[in-house]
Amino acid sequence: MKPEAYDIAVIGGGSGGLSVAAAAAQFGQRVVLFERAAMGGDCLNVGCVPSKALLAAAKQAHAMRGGARFGITPVEPQVDFAAVMGHVRSVIASIAPHDSVARFESLGVRVVQAEARFIDRHTLTAGGSMYPARRMVNATGSRPAVPDIPGLAEVPFFTNETLFANVVLPAHLLIIGGGPVGLEMAQAHRRLGARVSVIEAGRPLSQDDPELAGVVLDTLAAEGVEILAGTGVTRASRVESGIALDLADGRRVTGSHLLVAAGRRPAIEALELAAAGIAFTARGITVGRGLRTSNPRVYAIGDAAGGRFTHEAGYQAGIVIRNALFGLPARAGALIPHVTYTDPELAQAGLTEAEARARHGKTVRVVRAPFSANDRARAEGRTEGLVKIVTGRRGLILGAGIAGPQAGDLIQPWILALDRGLRIGAMVAPVLPYPTRGEAGLRGALEYFSSLASNPLLRTVARLVKRMSP
Repeated sequence: MKPEAYDIAVIGGGSGGLSVAAAAAQFGQRVVLFERAAMGGDCLNVGCVPSKALLAAAKQAHAMRGGARFGITPVEPQVDFAAVMGHVRSVIASIAPHDSVARFESLGVRVVQAEARFIDRHTLTAGGSMYPARRMVNATGSRPAVPDIPGLAEVPFFTNETLFANVVLPAHLLIIGGGPVGLEMAQAHRRLGARVSVIEAGRPLSQDDPELAGVVLDTLAAEGVEILAGTGVTRASRVESGIALDLADGRRVTGSHLLVAAGRRPAIEALELAAAGIAFTARGITVGRGLRTSNPRVYAIGDAAGGRFTHEAGYQAGIVIRNALFGLPARAGALIPHVTYTDPELAQAGLTEAEARARHGKTVRVVRAPFSANDRARAEGRTEGLVKIVTGRRGLILGAGIAGPQAGDLIQPWILALDRGLRIGAMVAPVLPYPTRGEAGLRGALEYFSSLASNPLLRTVARLVKRMSP
């Protein structure tokens, strides 16, 4: 019997894959979706959602300790870590129906809960059946990268895929990796009562502006997170107290538990990409700006194609829909911002100061607005951090970074400005409500024009107007 042919076959039920499948089905396409694990992918089940739920619980615990400055007696919280993880699971469960098999089948998508692989340029196989398709989209995401450290394979360790199943608060959590995941989980566990040591071979938060990253790192250090930067791990071993890590600088750190948060690798090994004529590298599947692979029938999006963020995969899903369904010449190229959800948060959009100076040289100007000068921040007793705006010729906004509470929300007007190619004067025009943290961005934009007050020509014009006025 000839297998049923589909218009769109989607491999991977994470953010990007689900977006493609839902949109294609709603436009009347015959869609088959393959997901070998839980619907919703890493973000819902072992990534964005559980990590933010854990951070929220940790923030509550931290707030209980910090009431003295407001005239409220501080209280050391009694943390029931198993109940905390129950909260994490309940958040996942509340979102899961939106990504469920039942919902997608109700949209007309055929969901195959099995691992898919290519058998030729236009056919997939899964669960013993074949699925030919006119267009195919690979959205298989990524997996934790486990570094090649002697002895690591012989000791127990968490990755993000296993961390949220743990219901026992670690006495001392060791973390390999000082990126966003490592530092978010470091702060969460520290606030919930664990000792935490982070080991980073390079610079923590190396993808971010060092000045802004410093705000986060100083806060974590003040809360008791030990950060050992600039030294790698040379060996892991079991010891009586749990796990020991020998460092390149000769030190040894020991702890009860270990989290490996040393980056990600694309989850493409099981796909048999060569059978479909799809080119790839260690960084992921090779795609053009339209997100097509070397096999023009096949697209790749998200982490599998070298991406890093859930919102990036969602954006790319829209590019694929426009290309595959409507033949529109849509091309990927939008600004992709990112946020580290520590407290304070760190948000970055566009170029950092160093990147801008490397590209644009002496035309770059940087203005800063510290939250210490913001009335809302003072009222809340949270004055750490700043807004940092990077501009180029004639005030063109090249980048913006914010370190502070709710930075991920505060960065959004600057993302719009960058997307629309605005100059910094446009950010001065709107009237903002008082008192809000958003005014810090306005203050930064005004700071750009502060030099006008000493401009000789403008001062002369002001004097002339004064003389001529009645």
